[in-house]
Amino acid sequence: MNNLAQLYRAQGKNAEAEQFYKRALAVGEKAFGPDHPGIAGDLNNLAELYRSQSRYAEAEPLYKRALGIREKSLRPGHLLIAISLENYAALLRETKRGKEAENLEARAKAIRAKHAEQNPPNYRMSACGYKRTF
Repeated sequence: MNNLAQLYRAQGKNAEAEQFYKRALAVGEKAFGPDHPGIAGDLNNLAELYRSQSRYAEAEPLYKRALGIREKSLRPGHLLIAISLENYAALLRETKRGKEAENLEARAKAIRAKHAEQNPPNYRMSACGYKRTF
């Protein structure tokens, strides 16, 4: 459902995208529980849609929840935590909360720097894991 939602979003059909993002979230929560790491991706996708439409009040709790899930369920320093931090920071910047955004961006930057230090340059993190690149 997320893929279909992303397709609709790419086509500018935001209402359809929103419905599929919400359905994906509902199905995921029912199947895996509300705190499963996969749910964080669904929350992030819906939040990104809302942020792109300047629907900040709807996006912010989704970003917070996604970040919380990832911080609780993934090892410290995981790249998906950095992504959540960066996405939430983007919302904070857009809503004129630069100082808060800076704190999140600094945390994300530290995670990315540590990851780059620990991993060879010809490997990159994808959403599904490590992928060899040349």
